[in-house]
Amino acid sequence: MIRSERSRRYAVAALRVLAVAAVYYGSARVGLLRQVTVHGAMVTPLWPPTGISLSCLLWLGPRIWPGIALGALLVVGELGGAVTPSSVAVVAGSTLAPLCAYLLLRRAGFRKELDRLRDGVVLVFLGAMAGMVISPTAGTSMLVVDGKLPAGDFWSVWAAWWAGDVMGVLVVTPLLLVLCRARMPRLPDRWAEAGALAVVAVVGTMVATHSTLSMLYLVFPIIVWAALRFQLAGSAPCALLVSVLAIVAGTDRVGPFAGHTIVEVMINLTVLNGAVALTSLLLAAIVAEQRHIRLRIERACEELAEVVDQLAPGRSAAAWPSRAKDERDRR
Repeated sequence: MIRSERSRRYAVAALRVLAVAAVYYGSARVGLLRQVTVHGAMVTPLWPPTGISLSCLLWLGPRIWPGIALGALLVVGELGGAVTPSSVAVVAGSTLAPLCAYLLLRRAGFRKELDRLRDGVVLVFLGAMAGMVISPTAGTSMLVVDGKLPAGDFWSVWAAWWAGDVMGVLVVTPLLLVLCRARMPRLPDRWAEAGALAVVAVVGTMVATHSTLSMLYLVFPIIVWAALRFQLAGSAPCALLVSVLAIVAGTDRVGPFAGHTIVEVMINLTVLNGAVALTSLLLAAIVAEQRHIRLRIERACEELAEVVDQLAPGRSAAAWPSRAKDERDRR
């Protein structure tokens, strides 16, 4: 019986590792659809596997790291063919980067609910910007060592590689964390508003990213609307939509990206996607934190009213807090 239970646990663990590897590989194929060349090196403005890897580590724990390594090995093998010391270094960097980001987040007391401003700041600066330093450093260094990249172009390629990994964490990780705990809205008017937001987000982002009038700033009122009304459950999908459509327009050199070099396009995409992701994540975290504070205050008022009722049974001291409770229930 003990051996059977142990075998079952091993089988479940193996399936999780294989599932993570499959998702990593599939998301990498999607990311490679919009790869660009910077000084002869292939990079992507948004690398989804980094966000997926960090999300899997946050939900399943560090034991699934072999799945990340296996997925990275499959991607590197498909791109480069034979396994070489350089490809091994790239796989190691791709595995260690999300692992280090996970350890940094865990050390900082990060909560997967992303309902505090602290969690948003930690995810941005530790999970994304600091944790993703390892992968581009390993990959770009190997390009220089193999003679495929001049040493003078190291930092340009490194910055483009790092930006793609950072965007993967900032855009994909919040969305996956939301999907794992999403709750459906209870009121019909929220469904109507969500539908209106989706339509406005698609149309507004298409206009902003494909118009020759350089109206990229139009996306920010949409992100603010989504964050204020739906918190991260609304702002995270909108941020992903904006990033994807902006990358499509940038790599096709249309709209505000027309007439620019690929380096200029990468800089513009990095700044835009970074600003959108930061606005989405931090504003949604602030709204969620303020909402939790308000709910705690309302509960404290209700508990105080119950104490007053027990001390003076003949008085209706709980009348005014009950309105707050009814309002919270309706939300």
